[in-house]
Amino acid sequence: MKLVNGFDLMNYAQKHNYILPAFNTTDLEMTYAIAKGLIEAELPGYIQISSNNLRLSNPYIISRIAQDAVKEAETPVGLHLDHGKSFEDVKECVDAGFTSIMIDASHLPYEENIKECRRAAEYCHFYGIPVEAELGALRGKEEDIVNESDSKTDPDMVADFVERTGCDTLAVSIGNVHGLCLNPQIDIPLLKQIHQVSSVPLVLHGGSGIPKEVIWEAKKYGLIKINYGSDLRKEYIRTFGEAYETNHNEHDVIHLSVAAVENVSRRAKELVMMINEN
Repeated sequence: MKLVNGFDLMNYAQKHNYILPAFNTTDLEMTYAIAKGLIEAELPGYIQISSNNLRLSNPYIISRIAQDAVKEAETPVGLHLDHGKSFEDVKECVDAGFTSIMIDASHLPYEENIKECRRAAEYCHFYGIPVEAELGALRGKEEDIVNESDSKTDPDMVADFVERTGCDTLAVSIGNVHGLCLNPQIDIPLLKQIHQVSSVPLVLHGGSGIPKEVIWEAKKYGLIKINYGSDLRKEYIRTFGEAYETNHNEHDVIHLSVAAVENVSRRAKELVMMINEN
């Protein structure tokens, strides 16, 4: 199967009552592992990569790897830009074959956030690609960016933001956090308020550490996509770290890489099945 258009993937999820996991990749091994986990689970989701992680490769390389990873799949899988930091990144990813885009201008003042998101949406929509925008800010560490503030999404701003940006999904801050060092405290009543005024489906970043029962409850209030990065990266690094601790002369990269793919794919499979148990 080809990589699936983001609109088609969301329609498929809504038709079958799925939550879509979006698993963060960095390189070839992580990309193949994520695809393997989704395919083995026979459940849909996204391979995604952030602008920050594209420093190690580029959109065209990741796109080609992802296309190859899903070529034998019967499971719908999309390729998503996570935390796109500039219009140039958005454009390059669309041109490279990404099927879904996030523009993250949430660090900017409100009107500038809207302006940047609108520009990205106009470009993406010309090519039939959906756009995710973010309103609010999450505490924690997202790759090399640390945010100590906790700016929850204001329901009174949601309708205006969605309408003026033209976004197709909205990433919200409701007590979710980036990384594994902080405990998420999900505010379901706030999510319910946001859902009541949002005309688009909702997204949670920082899925690692959120109990499945909370995710199932969030599903009732417009949640369509949840992001996972730390859980999978931990499995990847653990594989090499344990091998080194066992033998400081360990140097069999291919053996460890294959093992890392297996460990990451197993965790991806567990997560996509967990969030869709209910």
